Amino acid sequence: MDLESIPGVGEKTARALSELDDPERALRTGDVATIATAPGISQGRAARIARGAIRLEHDDPGGFLATDRAREVYRTVRSLLEARTVTDYAAQRLATIYPSPCRSRIAEVQAFACEALERDPDPDVLAALEGVAPLREPGDVRVRERCLATTDAERYSEAREAIPELSVEIVEDAQGLAELARGYSTVIALDESFAGVTLDGDVQVRPDALETPAEVVPERPLAFFARNRDRLQAAIAVHRAADLEAACDLAALEDGLSRLTEDGTVAGDDELDRLTTAIDDLDATASAAESVANDHLREAIREQDVTIEGSDLLSLVERGAGVDSLLSRELADEYARAVAAARDHLVDALDLDQGESEIARRAFSDEPTFPVERDEDVIGRLREELTAAKERRAGRLKRDLAADLADRREGARRLVRDALELDVELAIARFADDFACTMPTVVEPSDVEDGTAADVGFAIEGGRSPVLDEPLERIDPVDYEVSGVALLSGVNSGGKTSTLDLVASVVVLAHMGLPVPAERVRLRRFDDLHYHAKTQGTLDAGAFESTVREFADLAQGGEGSLVLVDELESITEPGASARIIAGILEALSENGATAVFVSHLADEIREMADFDVTVDGIEAVGLVDGELEVNRSPVKDHLARSTPELIVEKLAGEHDSAFYGALLEKFE
Repeated sequence: MDLESIPGVGEKTARALSELDDPERALRTGDVATIATAPGISQGRAARIARGAIRLEHDDPGGFLATDRAREVYRTVRSLLEARTVTDYAAQRLATIYPSPCRSRIAEVQAFACEALERDPDPDVLAALEGVAPLREPGDVRVRERCLATTDAERYSEAREAIPELSVEIVEDAQGLAELARGYSTVIALDESFAGVTLDGDVQVRPDALETPAEVVPERPLAFFARNRDRLQAAIAVHRAADLEAACDLAALEDGLSRLTEDGTVAGDDELDRLTTAIDDLDATASAAESVANDHLREAIREQDVTIEGSDLLSLVERGAGVDSLLSRELADEYARAVAAARDHLVDALDLDQGESEIARRAFSDEPTFPVERDEDVIGRLREELTAAKERRAGRLKRDLAADLADRREGARRLVRDALELDVELAIARFADDFACTMPTVVEPSDVEDGTAADVGFAIEGGRSPVLDEPLERIDPVDYEVSGVALLSGVNSGGKTSTLDLVASVVVLAHMGLPVPAERVRLRRFDDLHYHAKTQGTLDAGAFESTVREFADLAQGGEGSLVLVDELESITEPGASARIIAGILEALSENGATAVFVSHLADEIREMADFDVTVDGIEAVGLVDGELEVNRSPVKDHLARSTPELIVEKLAGEHDSAFYGALLEKFE
């Protein structure tokens, strides 16, 4: 697929799309989530690009919705579908399902919709879907305590491109490598020439490092899983609740995620937790250990009488001795006990191992002093030892976990993608259930035996308009069938406009490839839908001319069109309207279009038309307590009586008056 041939895709966007792993698959299937991962493409724009790609794939000329009212009906039914989604993705994905005149596209979506109708919108599945969203890329990951080193400029460029998460340094020899080791916790040498060189610090010689980036920078896969942990866990819950076939081992992925924190570090390791806590608490614990020693000495001094003979005091003064000497002479044992208590507190409170304890005990000197103070140099060395141990432990754990998760990345993507697609399917299933829908039969005119295109229009049984703002159970089912052109007559508020809305909704949904709100539907595949809503008031000369021109174009090229018109007579005077509508119907009939014109001038139009135009009627059965009782399904070949006729008929039956009888005869 030539990306730049997609409508709305220029050179820059095509370049961004080409960075996807499989852009053609994403575009062809309408995978909005994947398309939106391309640089600079939002989810809404991804939906528009997907629609363009689908049109290109099916050679769809577009323009099926030919009028504002037709587009309004489409927006309404799409909003009803979107209202039944849980995720934002599913709402955007539904935007890629549009009414198309192309047989291949309709069949493609029908196959998808038929599978969707088999889905069960279980509340547990819908609840789990609330946490699912398209996966996010972790962005820039930088690791500052590790670096790559090489002597080769070309290798340097390769390393920067392959592993941008690490700094890459050029060195001349082993001495340069040693200098790097003093500034980084780990130095990874890329040149085999350094093999066998012994240096202080953590220096690794790995000529294959660029081929195994996950081992060198485990933070790369871990950052992806850490940022998407909640979304992946939600996708796992969806698969389990819906009993979906998973693209990866759910238990293994769940176990890996449970060992990962939000910031990409490894969780659940007691030794790493011990080292982390020891580093965090080192300064506070050292201060507490000082207090333990000093409190012990203060108490000892309070409780013990110290006697110094004059000659001894003179000797101490002459030597310039101070309190420390007194402590050494008189309280040596107590000082030793105080220092031992401080050391024990430091070791026990930080839960240090044997090697760490040996360093920690040197933090308090055996030489008496008061107050007792820790040796900051020793505390610094202990911190370095703990930090190095922590980094070694964390590095190993990261590498192990990254090895477990790295190969599951594509499976995890499919896991989320399948969960999001399930939301699309469930929205269709919920819509179909809420509006008692069925899959329609879409007929090709050429499939009709011994007929022409005009022999196939639409046939709806038990249809209920989804655009009515009424609960489904309060909507009367409608049966209506039209082949060729027809006039639809009926009383005011009898449901003529609602019938047009039902037909338009059914046709739009059928050409989207989706189930329609009826018990049974059979219709031809139309090229476009022209739905003209009722005009408010008489049009001025310019607007009238524009309207007539529009119908002239339609009459000349409307074969395969469905034309729905609501009371066109309101555009001008009734007498002229009847003539104009009759002429339009004649042209549409000759051209093989399917049309329904709602009109109160049906009788006049029929008389003026030069062919036998069908007149259907939504018949009012009568008046009950001043309210019309209506049969909502149009009666074929029947001119419906008007509301005034019904009222006069009612009055004539209630009163023995020649006046009402005479009025009633005027309607005959």
